[in-house]
Amino acid sequence: MKAICFYFQIHQPFRLKHYRFFDIGNDHYYYDDFADDDIITRIAQRSYLPANQMLLDMIKENGKKFKVAFSISGTALEQLEQYVPEFIDSMKELAATGCVEFLSETYAHSLSSLYDPEEFVAQVKAHDQKIHQLFGQKPKVFRNTELIYDDDVAAMVQAMGFKAAITADAKHVLGWRSPNFLYNSASAPKLKLMLKNSKLSDDISFRFSNPEWASYPLTADKYIHWINELPQEEQLVNLFMNYDAFGELQPRESGIFEFMKALPRFAAECDIQFWTPSEVVSKFKPVAELAVPYPMSWTDEARDTSAWLGNTLQQEAVRKLYSIGERVRLCTDRRIKQDWNYLQASDHFFYMSTKHNDDGSVHSHYSPYDSPYTAFTNYMNVLSDFMTRVEEQYPASIDNEELNSLLLTIRNQEQEIEKLHREVEMMRNNIVKDTTGDFPVDEEPVKEPESEPVKEEKPAAKKPAAKKPAAKKPAAKKPAEKKPAAKKAAAKKAK
Repeated sequence: MKAICFYFQIHQPFRLKHYRFFDIGNDHYYYDDFADDDIITRIAQRSYLPANQMLLDMIKENGKKFKVAFSISGTALEQLEQYVPEFIDSMKELAATGCVEFLSETYAHSLSSLYDPEEFVAQVKAHDQKIHQLFGQKPKVFRNTELIYDDDVAAMVQAMGFKAAITADAKHVLGWRSPNFLYNSASAPKLKLMLKNSKLSDDISFRFSNPEWASYPLTADKYIHWINELPQEEQLVNLFMNYDAFGELQPRESGIFEFMKALPRFAAECDIQFWTPSEVVSKFKPVAELAVPYPMSWTDEARDTSAWLGNTLQQEAVRKLYSIGERVRLCTDRRIKQDWNYLQASDHFFYMSTKHNDDGSVHSHYSPYDSPYTAFTNYMNVLSDFMTRVEEQYPASIDNEELNSLLLTIRNQEQEIEKLHREVEMMRNNIVKDTTGDFPVDEEPVKEPESEPVKEEKPAAKKPAAKKPAAKKPAAKKPAEKKPAAKKAAAKKAK
């Protein structure tokens, strides 16, 4: 028996206005709303909405045996709520079937996991709150922006309580091993890893309607046959793709919708089932640990992060952006917080790529700019204006290193105060026990000096008089100070 996991991702980057230097400081609204509305509405009408109806029909027609997972960024959900609210309604209907699982990810579809761990954790929490608010689910499986993953990311994801993560099947990491198994992280052993099968995923999302492809045309029975012919021990096939593959990348006229609808019938004949990620985690056991010392992703032939960080333009833009992260989190301006999310979208840096050959053609296809240099200039103009606004809200009177040191000191002091509060509370509880008679009566005189406040009432009373062995020198003191000695003598007689 084999299992197929379908994962669909949706993230809609915000289209920035074409800024010039003279605009800085005069106009703080950075987005081309007309372009955003046009793009997302067009894609939703051609792809998202009919694809949702297709999945709903497949679930009902197959007795809820067909299951899928979605990864939708928080910023994409914001745009869809604003421009295509009917999509949110149709997603709620899908969620109500119990056959759709929502994955966790960064709210802004950002690169924060590589540059700002605090921002990364905050975005994941914000995203999961948004998913719960809209669809009533609490994500249990994590997928990072563009499937970016390494051992450091694994440690953060496990610390946030996730059971598993899905990432790429990079050849330089897997080597001779197959992606069609469940693995676990070497740096976070409790975190299970599901790897995308790039070949079978791209057959649907990129090659389906290409008449020059050797396997064209692709039919449902042929596709299921490929999966069934995999070695018997390879029981898991993870298919991860952009949701706009249905109706946009692969137009309706190509037969992509009919292909999908036919998959469950042929899968049932081969005892191939469709599972959610959580079902995979609960039913399969990891076969080995996977160590990933350097970040990998699902993009480009290299399966690394060079699509967003491969040149000095991209690196400078990302470095500048995250250099103000701590100050942005201290700001209270709602618009600044919102712009901060939108400016982190990974696509802004994707447009700055200077790669060539096949990888470069993919980058230029998605970019709204005529060159990566234009993309960089436009983004940096916007970012400069944004940084000025942040400076006005929280002036950088000290440099970043000093600021970070100061904030760390403040956090440490807060932790120390909490510790002292706990100690005070424990002392109060002990006092309550003393006064309620939880201890033997003959121990009360011993504890009496510790809680006796009388010593602070008379400044003239010296410290030696408060100590137990100091009762040796009463004769050297004034006659008026003999009372403490008399009390101790009385205490001895009582014993």
